[in-house]
Amino acid sequence: MSCPVAATRSRLAELAPLAGTLPDAYPEQINRRYRSIEDPSLVRRILLRPEDFTPANALDTAIDLEPAALRILAAQRFSLPPVLASASGSEHLAVRRVVARFFSPAKVAAQARVIKERVEGICAELAEQYRSGEHLDLAHHLAAVIPPEVMQRLTGVPIPPAEELKRWSQDSLELFWGWPGAQRQVELAASAAQFHAWLDTSVAEAVARDDSNLYAALHHCGVDSARIRSLGYFLTIAGQETTAMLIATALRTALHEGRWAQCTEAESAADLVGQVLAQASSVPTWRREVAADIELDGEHFAKGEQLVLMLSGGVLGEAGDDSLAFGFGIHRCLGAGLARMETEVVLRAAARALPGLEPAGEEPDWMHLLSFQAPRTVWTSLAVAGAAA
Repeated sequence: MSCPVAATRSRLAELAPLAGTLPDAYPEQINRRYRSIEDPSLVRRILLRPEDFTPANALDTAIDLEPAALRILAAQRFSLPPVLASASGSEHLAVRRVVARFFSPAKVAAQARVIKERVEGICAELAEQYRSGEHLDLAHHLAAVIPPEVMQRLTGVPIPPAEELKRWSQDSLELFWGWPGAQRQVELAASAAQFHAWLDTSVAEAVARDDSNLYAALHHCGVDSARIRSLGYFLTIAGQETTAMLIATALRTALHEGRWAQCTEAESAADLVGQVLAQASSVPTWRREVAADIELDGEHFAKGEQLVLMLSGGVLGEAGDDSLAFGFGIHRCLGAGLARMETEVVLRAAARALPGLEPAGEEPDWMHLLSFQAPRTVWTSLAVAGAAA
């Protein structure tokens, strides 16, 4: 899909940290370790050759961790063996077939009405606070709420309590895709170890329950507990957190670019989401590792070289092209249709339920890691405090 809204109509390309040249957004320690690939045609060729450009580094930490952080993880026997996004070949395909059943087009489509009604309920509660003159953060009150609920309904697996889920999610993304200092690594490792321990128990319980949930289905197909836990780790975290980030970016874009009222219409909401995916997706890059020396499109790649592939922003953003936003080839995100639909429905339902909403304050700060970006907050108010919402 190519977004029909011209990139020049949006400030996303100026604001999103990873929407421009990647080395400019990364610290030197990242640029020394990774080679950025920004040409969309070359990115597609790379993603179509997983045997030459492997996903082996997909779940590695972006930088080497300090011994103190590693000791914390080792004490928990923390391990994430290759599975799905980090695996390839027949092992990848076997797991992918199982997971795909839980995110079929029919099951995803069935969530639209439930999401719409849930958003309407949340917005009805928020309207009372808006009328009293409060400023509210929709990243917290709306974007962070919907994706975990949807994920739990579709997969049938346990989800941590909301506050712990958000903390574990953000901490793990920073640990694996950030460049934290030594003391911060210790804090993040402790958080990751807590989630790993929680997941050990929840996987065992879900398998024992054997009620057609995702973990039980994987178990019946011969996937061992360690790999189920590995999949669960990033499905529970990235699977919902990246959608929450995408929703936050869409809400911010509609509000700060004066398009909130337009997004009450399905086509306008879909156009805006397509623009966000093309220019400033919540997952604008992904990693690959070169398996052997190779020439591709006139470029030389050395064995062991670490690559960061641009999936959103840059040339893609300028063209309004969101075709790489969820990856390409056999590792394309299984939740692509779900994330797009969720974001469109949340945006449209919120715009209808809260007319007159406007940004409260300046442009929000953005967080960004090696492969993730989003506005940290989306503060809002009613145009006239006390008006009906």
